[in-house]
Amino acid sequence: MTVDVKRSVLPLIVIAQFLGTASWFAGNAVLPKLIIDWSLTSASLVWITNSVQLGFIVGALVFALFSAADRFHPSRLFFACTSLSSLINLITALWVDTLPSLLILRFLSGFLLAGIYPVGMKIAASWFPHGLGRALGYLIGALALGTGISHFFAFISINEWQNVFYLTSLINLVAGILIIVFVGDGPGVAKPSRVDLSQIRRLVHIPKLRCSAGGYFGHMWELYAVWAIAPLWIESWVEQHDSALNISLISFLIIASGGLGCVLGGIWSQSHGSAAIASRMLITSGLCCLLSPVFFQLSLPWIGLFWFIWGFSVVADSPQFSALSAQYSPADAMGSSLTLINAIGFTMTLISIQLIVGLIQWIPVHWAVWILLPGPVLGVIAMRPLQRYQPK
Repeated sequence: MTVDVKRSVLPLIVIAQFLGTASWFAGNAVLPKLIIDWSLTSASLVWITNSVQLGFIVGALVFALFSAADRFHPSRLFFACTSLSSLINLITALWVDTLPSLLILRFLSGFLLAGIYPVGMKIAASWFPHGLGRALGYLIGALALGTGISHFFAFISINEWQNVFYLTSLINLVAGILIIVFVGDGPGVAKPSRVDLSQIRRLVHIPKLRCSAGGYFGHMWELYAVWAIAPLWIESWVEQHDSALNISLISFLIIASGGLGCVLGGIWSQSHGSAAIASRMLITSGLCCLLSPVFFQLSLPWIGLFWFIWGFSVVADSPQFSALSAQYSPADAMGSSLTLINAIGFTMTLISIQLIVGLIQWIPVHWAVWILLPGPVLGVIAMRPLQRYQPK
């Protein structure tokens, strides 16, 4: 496989990952309009967000336990999931008019994302088995951008929330076509180990894996909760400062800044090591969480800088944790290890989102974010033993 071919493949995988994960926050993006049309409350945010998270958890476990990537080519599985996701979003736009029906379809979207996001990373690893931290930086950067694009669609859709789902449906389908027609499986594609839950005890006794998993759990406690409440934080600031900002556009820019963070973090990891970059990003996002009440009182330029840094750092460590977990997992138990770590991490997002959305019913959102602070603090502590290593 020539270098030129591999170079042409990487942008296609990145674009497909970006387009394929666009459905993640589509429900969140249209919530302001649904609050008006369906007489909902802002508390509905937790149900809409967590229905996707729960779907992803269930999907990840089902795909792993049934060894879906063993029975199907990863590129075909990716195409099948993006095509079904496209159909789910189209159905949402055409027929959904109640919260319960929306939640069911959001759950199914999350389930299918488990065959898009992780499978996209597997396809990338099959093409680029070396320098995984950098490659995952691009891939998870695309995930961050894809997660936020629905807010941009809400910005350009004006009054029609259905347009967000029409656009998401279209680009989901394009993502699958790119992979199945122009990318396919890489020359290094390999079958993952079948998940064996009896190996949990052995995994727990691997010190380096324990450290990287602990850091990842702290990161996940914060990440999706920050993405979920960022629009509410901005909305509250706009009300207090009597400012005129488009919240959908700002929310997109906040999440999109994380795409840049993932890419630069992947590049920096080549010289500084994944553990060092992950720890530094945890420290930075933790400081943003701590300083939230301070910056809430400041003017727009400071708010822009604050949220750029927080959006950049809160997800920049994600690809490095994935690379570390893959590196420290035993080869014969990698399927078990990565699946269980991801499942636990996403389960933690359900709890943190539930807590913070409940908390903002009682205290201002810029203070409520302190409930997320233990995540980065404990994550940094868990990562300390890895600082003597420079894994790349």
